[in-house]
Amino acid sequence: MSTSESVRANYKVRASELLGRNWLNTGGKQLDLDALRGKIVILDFWTFCCINCLHVLDELRPLEAKYSDVLVTVGVHSPKFEHEADPDALAAAVERYEIHHPVLDDPELVTWQAYGARAWPTLVVLDPEGYIVAHLSGEGHAQGLGSLIEELVAEHEAKGTLHRGNGPYVAPEAREGDLRFPGKAIALANGNFLVGDSGHHRLVELAGDLSTVVRTIGAGVKGYADGDADTAQFNELQGLAALPAELAAELGYDVVVADTVNHRLRSVNLATGQVGTLAGNGVQRLLDSENARQEVQLTELGTDALNISLSSPWDVLYHPSGKIIVAMAGTHQIFAFDPRTSAVSVFAGTGLEGLADGAPDQAWFAQSSGLALDGENVWIADSETSALRWIEVEDGQAQSVHTAVGTGLFDFGFRDGDAEAARLQHPLGVAVLPDHSIAIADSYNGAVRRFDPATKTVSTLAKGLKEPADVLVDSSVDGDPVLLVVETNTHQLVRIPIPAEALVVDEGASQTQRPKTRVQAGKHEILVRFAAPKGQKLDDRWGDPTQLKISASPEELILDGAGTSVGLTRTLELNPEVADGVLHITARAAACDGEPGGEIPDHAACHLYQQDWGIPVVLDAGGENELLLDLRGVN
Repeated sequence: MSTSESVRANYKVRASELLGRNWLNTGGKQLDLDALRGKIVILDFWTFCCINCLHVLDELRPLEAKYSDVLVTVGVHSPKFEHEADPDALAAAVERYEIHHPVLDDPELVTWQAYGARAWPTLVVLDPEGYIVAHLSGEGHAQGLGSLIEELVAEHEAKGTLHRGNGPYVAPEAREGDLRFPGKAIALANGNFLVGDSGHHRLVELAGDLSTVVRTIGAGVKGYADGDADTAQFNELQGLAALPAELAAELGYDVVVADTVNHRLRSVNLATGQVGTLAGNGVQRLLDSENARQEVQLTELGTDALNISLSSPWDVLYHPSGKIIVAMAGTHQIFAFDPRTSAVSVFAGTGLEGLADGAPDQAWFAQSSGLALDGENVWIADSETSALRWIEVEDGQAQSVHTAVGTGLFDFGFRDGDAEAARLQHPLGVAVLPDHSIAIADSYNGAVRRFDPATKTVSTLAKGLKEPADVLVDSSVDGDPVLLVVETNTHQLVRIPIPAEALVVDEGASQTQRPKTRVQAGKHEILVRFAAPKGQKLDDRWGDPTQLKISASPEELILDGAGTSVGLTRTLELNPEVADGVLHITARAAACDGEPGGEIPDHAACHLYQQDWGIPVVLDAGGENELLLDLRGVN
């Protein structure tokens, strides 16, 4: 069972200095803890590939606005992938995601290690005197943080240690141009292209020359509103899917849009420019309390689509079964939406983050971000595992999940050749080429790669691009088809020939360079701490509301103790014959609104707190024999 003590330490721990390569959003000023004294500080340890980190950025925005005179958020960017350590790539990400607080570039993970971070995202709260008062993992902590900030304001205003006024954030210059960090694109029947202009929160129709703007759809400001082309609003929209003409005429709209940060699917009528909402209530989807105790089964979620929660839909695809297939990046699943009946269902994936093949209700995905169709089968760019995956589909139903390229959450690189040894780095888009090979927008390698299913080999079609986010086959040109690439960080679409002879590149395979935890072989205790936030109680209506799922890469690392069970403690038996590996730990806890000791009211809002850790370990006789992790509400 979980522990229940408050996350606020009952002893004072002085915060470590903030050390890194550089600061962003400070007007060139280098900050330190002294410069932040007198403010409540939230250190947000993040990396820009991570969907959970992007969720936290949005969770913190209302707090930053409400407490702007007393609160300073500092983003500590601690990269997972090699590309994320590039300072130019980080600066682009800070601009792209409209981060309005200082960001410390921590490429060597110096500050990450000093604060004991083990997962992305991690939040550490400092009081105005520079002491650590809370340490949190994962997302969903905004309500508790608000309560803690109120408490700290009252306490330190009374002590005279709270300093009100502006923080150190300095806004960068605004970028001009027709496109700003475009994400996905589709070809239209009229020969033009419809682009998800993510940074401008709108759709842009480009002529065949890829530069002439035919029209825009959306007001161009972040928000949510249905309406005509001038008033509708999106929020960091991504994927687009064009419907067949007959179905579009039946439904009254032509295009389905993945409105990512609004957690919705939207409709667009190209003739009128009218925008509507198809699915999603705008509330980020979490698993319900009962599902905290069990594996998520493939299920129909209902036909009341506007009252069903989604989570960061990143790409959409029209399937010949009549369904819209959705890459639901925020829950690491593939969903389906039936536009005729408005039925929403889980198509494949348990909701656990990682790489696992097999039956659709047993498979694991990791922030799937790109979809393509070959017959009935669906190809997937599974970004966080740097993998190319595919789902075998028969009569519109997922049959099995397979991996073509990729090995796991922490393995990546730039290597062509045999698919088992080949490596990608955070791919975001896929397309099926005329010969049924697969083109991959290998975003963090700045390349377009090719997988040949016949030979099971990988090669490189183009390199030197700036974070390509999508790729499609363009047959609108004279002669042979070419590739159309959405080059996000140059804010443009570019055409690239499909070469007769692809490049063969081998820049090596890599692993995420996080410090490995030294652990002893034999008995090893796992303890995850959790306390329900103030105003909530653990949801024990169906028994223990907590769960641990533990596995390892390689599997042989754990001799005993792997698997799923209730509770937040576990004893593992680690194999002395395995030198190193990764422990994969998922913790869940369910809580509902209500006071401890009382009954949970009918229709109370319930919440699932979940965090996935991938912890690199090396076996060492002098290492630790227990691992303490925090999945904690704020009291």
